[in-house]
Amino acid sequence: MAEHDEGFVLTTVDLITNFVRQKMVAPVIDSKPVQFGVNWARKSAIWPMTFGLACCAIEMMATGAGRFDIDRFGAGVFRPSPRQSDLIIIAGTVTLKMGPVVRRVYDQMPEPKWAIAMGACASTGGPFDSYSTMQGVDRTIPVDVYIPGCPPRPEALLYGLMRLQDIIMREAPSAYIFESDGTVHRQRSFDGDDETPAIADSAKDQAEAAA
Repeated sequence: MAEHDEGFVLTTVDLITNFVRQKMVAPVIDSKPVQFGVNWARKSAIWPMTFGLACCAIEMMATGAGRFDIDRFGAGVFRPSPRQSDLIIIAGTVTLKMGPVVRRVYDQMPEPKWAIAMGACASTGGPFDSYSTMQGVDRTIPVDVYIPGCPPRPEALLYGLMRLQDIIMREAPSAYIFESDGTVHRQRSFDGDDETPAIADSAKDQAEAAA
């Protein structure tokens, strides 16, 4: 009887807490002034993961050097640990053997987190249509921005970073705090993109089915 009462009390407290968070706190956090401030702080203080796989990593290093200076965009603090990073740049060819390692590193990153596929190899496998090469890193982790090129120049990485910042500015901060199942539904289309509601609905249904 005591266990039943304790479970009832805890369940009631959880229901009340979730109601307060979702109905009272979440609308405040998602209000335009607060959302703008939180997202502006997030996009201006991105900490990429020190993670390179192949030749695209050389271009990524050049982007962080003085000539291109990724620090101008607030993303120059490359961290050696996934637990201190919120952006992983997949720079190089991903093999099938490396895929689970990439997934493990991504899972160790705290929310909110984002991923950029840099170069043709990370995006689609590039010219390596072989038994050992993964045909796109999006088969193991979700990707927010794809950067074409073999290899892409540092300017392309900077442009991809700016597009990622556009995505961050449209996200709802409460999604990372109050989503009980841990999933975050992001809007990856930009203003002016030709996307019909049917395509948007089907993409959303696919994302929910995959989750």
